[in-house]
Amino acid sequence: MCTLSYFLHTLGLLMLCLSVAANKEPLSNARYKNPKEPLEVRIKNLMSHMTLEEKLGQMVQVERVNATTKVVRNYFIGSAFSGGGSVPTPNATPEAWVNMVNKIQKAALSTRLGIPIIYGIDALHGHNNAIGEATALEVRATGIQYVFAPCIAVCRDPRWGRCYESYSEDHKIVQKMTEIIPGLQGDLPRGHKGVPYVAGKTKVAACAKHFVGDGGTLRGMNANDTVINSNGLLNIHMPAYYDAVNKGVATVMVSYSSLNGLKMHANKKLITGFLKKKLKFKGIVISDFLGVDWITTPIHANYSHSVYAAITAGIDMIMGSSNLTELIDDLTSQVKRKHIPMSRINDAVERILRVKFTMGLFEDPMADHSLANKLGCKEHRELAREAVRKSLVLLKNGENADEPLLPLPKKAKKILVAGTHADNLGYQCGGWTITWQGLNTNNLTIGTTILTAVKNTVDPKTQVFYNENPDTTFVNSSRFDYAIVVIGETPYAEGYGDSTNLTIAEPGQSIMENVCGLVKCVVVVISGRPVMMQPYVSEIDALVAAWLPGTEGQGVADVLFGDYGFTGKLARTWFRTVDQLPMNVGDPHYDPLYPFGFGLTTKPNKQL
Repeated sequence: MCTLSYFLHTLGLLMLCLSVAANKEPLSNARYKNPKEPLEVRIKNLMSHMTLEEKLGQMVQVERVNATTKVVRNYFIGSAFSGGGSVPTPNATPEAWVNMVNKIQKAALSTRLGIPIIYGIDALHGHNNAIGEATALEVRATGIQYVFAPCIAVCRDPRWGRCYESYSEDHKIVQKMTEIIPGLQGDLPRGHKGVPYVAGKTKVAACAKHFVGDGGTLRGMNANDTVINSNGLLNIHMPAYYDAVNKGVATVMVSYSSLNGLKMHANKKLITGFLKKKLKFKGIVISDFLGVDWITTPIHANYSHSVYAAITAGIDMIMGSSNLTELIDDLTSQVKRKHIPMSRINDAVERILRVKFTMGLFEDPMADHSLANKLGCKEHRELAREAVRKSLVLLKNGENADEPLLPLPKKAKKILVAGTHADNLGYQCGGWTITWQGLNTNNLTIGTTILTAVKNTVDPKTQVFYNENPDTTFVNSSRFDYAIVVIGETPYAEGYGDSTNLTIAEPGQSIMENVCGLVKCVVVVISGRPVMMQPYVSEIDALVAAWLPGTEGQGVADVLFGDYGFTGKLARTWFRTVDQLPMNVGDPHYDPLYPFGFGLTTKPNKQL
């Protein structure tokens, strides 16, 4: 009986192999290689040629340091990425980036089927369509085709260390800001609604993140639990995903956080049931970095379970792994034992290939150096400077409307610029700037500090004195006409930025007290979110929220001195005390220091 069973099994495998061989055209003439074939035909054709190992490899995204030629070839890796601060060399040139990406790409193209990799990187900073276009060009200048942006979280508590990645506490503003997606990817062709779309080599695949509810965690703690009913979830945290999908976003990244106790990376109801089926999203669902490991506590405690939970929940691509071999072996074993159905694997690979075909990677996989001159170009810096001007929010301007301090006169005898943040590009840029957590120094990138911008703007005869931390004796004895005090938060990213008190660290508080008690002053706050200001507001003459102005400090001076007027409005509530948090517009206990939508205005005055 065993002998007969074995014979029938062997015969069956032989007939299957002959059948498959008969239905496959030679790879050299395979239909998936023909760009004139319809998209879905190319996908199905390539899938018919793929082994299980080749399919599983497409579902893995490895960090660049692990994306060796051997690894990419042996495991048929589908994607690579740079983690926070992961660079080919310190101060790498665009050419170095392109060469690195191309080396990985060549390894992918040398595999049997020649499926190109897609390379991803974070590109967090930037708002709306125009800046999306500039970001796409600069990312492509480095050879990279995929950005983990935009973050469409709705930050409901500024204690969250990722709040500066969120556009607003109001989902309507976040929805409007999904317009960055066609900026990054290109405008959708007519009739293309809801299908991933990337318009050629000057555009990048975008990523709506983090699905879903990441901005609503308890006490604003990163990767914590979001406790909310279905109405709250659908009305606050979900709407921007409707817009992102309709605008053809190529990928969606899943959140580290939980929803009512269930890790989002294991939430089949929302990933498969809602995102894929209800919203009809046809792109790639990607995990966050080691997000699969995070399903269990402690991390990686039961990896087989985590892999099963994530893949069956609907995740198509796994970003990073503690052990690549372990991941591949786990996936292979669970598919062969039918714990993970082959239909789930095929769904994932179809989505991955759909994005790659749509991007044109099969026809033009290699990067070149033609866009190198776009990186940090004058046109993009001017765009960033404009964004700084328009995003500044004037919170106070004199004790009454009849005696405003701003705009400041350019012609003065002596002015003081003070504060820890006045001459520090690292502070202006914040986290996620070249390095993951950012740097506290000026040797981070090229740009203009606020101090330099002030010197560039005032009358040549005006004396500008800079003292980072002046004492009262210095201020008293110098007889300044006015002072500009620039203070704020130091750089951070993700959970490292979680804060229970949101206070400005010393010497920021002392600088305000020493300067503003003795001379007319404007305080410029550099921060990723509202911070504690109530104790100091009465002592200062003017207050400006400058957020994270990045490299273009000149945009701050443009408005302080009246070349342009203040027009910005608060996209999030400025609280009085942290005891009020979370507090958002519309809440019954709403009693802010400055309400959502607040912002004083000034008119340009170029005569000053």
